[in-house]
Amino acid sequence: MASNGLTSDPSSQVRYLFLMPMLIAVQSPLALALPGRNANEITFTTGPFNRPSSTQYPPITTVQQGSPAFSGVRADKVKIRNIINTTLETDGRPSIQPFPTPSVPPVTIATVLPVAAAPSNISTGSSMLVTSPKINSTRQYLGRRAVGQAMTDQTEVFRPVATTPPPRHIPFRGDHPAPRLNIVPQGSPLSTNKFYANFFLGSQGQGVWTHPYSLTWSKGTGNARSWGMAVSHIDPTQRVFGPRVDDIPGSPARYYINPVAIQSIIISAAEFGNSTILTTDSLQAFSANANLLPKAGSSSKITFPLVQGMGLVTGVYTDLQPVIQSSVFFRSVSFGARSPAGIFKYQITLEDNKSWLLYATPRNGQDPQLSLVSNTELRGVMNWYGIIQVAKNPAGSSGEYIYDTAAGVYPTAMDLTASTFSQSGTYEFRWRKAGLTGASEPQLLMFALPHHVESFGGPTSFSTTPLRLQTTTKGIATAVVADTWTLVEANLPVDMGFAPWNGSLPQGSRSTTQLSPTAVYIINKVAESEMKQNMGKQTDLDSMYFSGKALSKFAALVYAVHHLCDEPDFARLGLSQLKVAFAKFSANQQQYPLVYDTAWKGLVSSGAYITGDAGQDFGNTYYNDHHFHYAYFIHAAAIIAHLDPQWLQSNKEWVDLLVRDAANPSPSDQYFPFSRAFDWYHGHSWAKGLFESADSKDEESSSEDAFFAYAIKMWGRVTGDRSMEARGNLMLSVLARTLRNYFLMQDGNRNHPAEFVGNKVTGILFENKVDATTYFGTNREYIHGVHMLPLLPYSSLTRPAAFVNQEWSRIFDPSNPAAPNPASAVQGGWKGILYANLALIDPRKSWDFFAREDFDPSWIDGGASRTWYLAWAA
Repeated sequence: MASNGLTSDPSSQVRYLFLMPMLIAVQSPLALALPGRNANEITFTTGPFNRPSSTQYPPITTVQQGSPAFSGVRADKVKIRNIINTTLETDGRPSIQPFPTPSVPPVTIATVLPVAAAPSNISTGSSMLVTSPKINSTRQYLGRRAVGQAMTDQTEVFRPVATTPPPRHIPFRGDHPAPRLNIVPQGSPLSTNKFYANFFLGSQGQGVWTHPYSLTWSKGTGNARSWGMAVSHIDPTQRVFGPRVDDIPGSPARYYINPVAIQSIIISAAEFGNSTILTTDSLQAFSANANLLPKAGSSSKITFPLVQGMGLVTGVYTDLQPVIQSSVFFRSVSFGARSPAGIFKYQITLEDNKSWLLYATPRNGQDPQLSLVSNTELRGVMNWYGIIQVAKNPAGSSGEYIYDTAAGVYPTAMDLTASTFSQSGTYEFRWRKAGLTGASEPQLLMFALPHHVESFGGPTSFSTTPLRLQTTTKGIATAVVADTWTLVEANLPVDMGFAPWNGSLPQGSRSTTQLSPTAVYIINKVAESEMKQNMGKQTDLDSMYFSGKALSKFAALVYAVHHLCDEPDFARLGLSQLKVAFAKFSANQQQYPLVYDTAWKGLVSSGAYITGDAGQDFGNTYYNDHHFHYAYFIHAAAIIAHLDPQWLQSNKEWVDLLVRDAANPSPSDQYFPFSRAFDWYHGHSWAKGLFESADSKDEESSSEDAFFAYAIKMWGRVTGDRSMEARGNLMLSVLARTLRNYFLMQDGNRNHPAEFVGNKVTGILFENKVDATTYFGTNREYIHGVHMLPLLPYSSLTRPAAFVNQEWSRIFDPSNPAAPNPASAVQGGWKGILYANLALIDPRKSWDFFAREDFDPSWIDGGASRTWYLAWAA
């Protein structure tokens, strides 16, 4: 689930101004140094500091003079308070668990049929329905494509699903409650879930993370009192850790967080003041322009091209007087020797002992003449045109050399291409760029995240450099000098279908479709009961999320009965009910019908329009969680269409619409933005929609992210859309890599601090912090389970056995006396989720749990069935 921005009640949004050395208090009076005064000798008195009565995070940390993190800094003379966001921002997010729990009558085999009718190895006197089923190890896929058969010709991944308008029974509305703040009109659809959204939401004063840098509009804050764009980079020593969780082995910290509002370098202009405005334009999937204008309507401006992974932060000046500021104070500024041709270079050391480089490239050759006028400000000439770029340099002369080779050019956008061939997929990042041109035009310096470096192919792997910078929540970024990156996923899950799938087995034998007679008998008896549930009642809810979960649950149940238990006639009865329940939604007659929002261009619930509650249906109207919500409908539709291909004729357009909203694959479809949720740079989706947030975008349920990719893969298969199926396969492979790197932490994970890895799962991963919690509670089964559900064929791919083993043995294993949260003691539907997850490493124990004669139906959540879990474990 996503978090949903800043609360409207200031009293519930607690922030600490965090005492640390060398970062001057945002609200403190400043003893301003005169030109020529030694900045090391500045002293001042900090302003008043009132501690809140309670907080989630520690209120004060003081780093003493001589600390290794601040070697050489006079911490007794200079201290700074930087901001730590201390609350879990839940505006628009209801605190409810992610499933309803319907009442299902218990099933006891001995009372359903005479013992004589059961296979001989079924026990009627033990606590198990069957203690040792003869689980058939034969695995194959019975689907439309032959067993293990891959698409043997090259398939383009990003072909449009459709380009037609939504059907007429979907109403159009142009009055979306989230205003589009200072967005310059553009012809293409606006992205809602991308990294730059804080710049057009709420106060416009929260940060944007391009990784490894963040940018924030200063808005008159900080020691410099600037109205320019502040650039920050956080080192590992600046992190703040939460309290230790003592009952987990290793006592990991519950969270870690990076401070915000540290204005290391500010790119500004003398003309800026309290009339300055921030606008955005050219909003695309991987980039946008942020513009600072002295006042509305001005032709003078600084344009900041925001591109994920950009190696230098660039400001493009149009007829302004450059001002470069720092709220951390300039210790020294020197005109750089060996400046690249046509570029003026400055070497900057701040009072936190960090080194930065500044490159000024004039449009007409005019020297910007930047001179130090105070310890917070460099000022240049008036009416200047050109680009100013800044970058943090942790690597001395060798780092400076790398930056020098790339100065003068900057990325403006990124084009993504991808194709698959057989079991291999390739995708490319091709950046558009501007700046210096000609025969000696430099190549771009861009930063790659760890999962990029793992999958680099061809010449890209030889374009990496020794330059590294820490990111906030994605490990260490590597500088790459190249205009194009090629990334390869060599083992696409092309043979994965609807049946249980084991990725550790040889391809062609990984899908289970034949079960032992004992297992079939048990599953059929449970299915007889579960198929009697009122599908219409369980699916006709006021939530697209909960309704979709119920539809998907029944679809998997029907599939298991039809294919795994070989009872097509019995399954047909359930399929008929399922199609009737689904028809209410495809006809748009559910409790809160969908509408097409012409303001942001998307398919949203009418719930918030009707109730006025932004949190209705987990914020669906505000574009939260669309990939979660719509995945369940797409999955259910894929199974229905697999079992009844004629059903497609009247339902394909509506289901395609869900795919287009959450993951439109082509800019030629002008009704939806490209890839709303899935971020191809980060390799996973962001769940947060149109809510401002101090820590930017986030995602809670990594498993539902993978579920969406699986759902569109299977929808593509049953509809014959080879591009969609290939796209789902590629997304699943990328997600398997990124989840292993960033969400599901095995021992030795290098992308999160060692102090945090013991949690095993991230909980909620933000762009600026990671918190091992959920939006609906802190129970450990919640924190882990939300990264498990729903348990379906893709789970074996994205949840590696090595990880599941570590997680189960240390946290949930009832046979381990040290396990802090034994699964046997968990209540409700989470218990079923934990034991279904166990099937990934120990299917026999999982089967024994679900086959218990005293099985409690409340152990199955409203988005799953005992029938499917038994088939899953068999």
